[in-house]
Amino acid sequence: MPLIDIKNLQQAAYDFGEARHWGKYHSPKNLAMALSVEVSELVEIFQWQTEDESRAIMSTPKREHVEQELADITIYLAQLVTALGVDLDAAVRAKMEINARKYPVPE
Repeated sequence: MPLIDIKNLQQAAYDFGEARHWGKYHSPKNLAMALSVEVSELVEIFQWQTEDESRAIMSTPKREHVEQELADITIYLAQLVTALGVDLDAAVRAKMEINARKYPVPE
């Protein structure tokens, strides 16, 4: 079973862009830049908050804004994965294996 099953999201994001003739703008460079902007918008929500405030944000009026930015990030990531032909599930599995070796469970 896939760790991350984003095939439907990839197709929906692709179809959305194609219907608007945006495909010509969806180069890996542009998508990576757009992804960076969306991550920055998420970071901005947390700017100047205390640790406790940041942990409690989902019970505040900012919840919807956080969810929207996370959705934008996920959509752009799906589009970037598609543009680059990356199997995200395989990449995540490989990275988790690397991290498991690098950071073993303490005995």
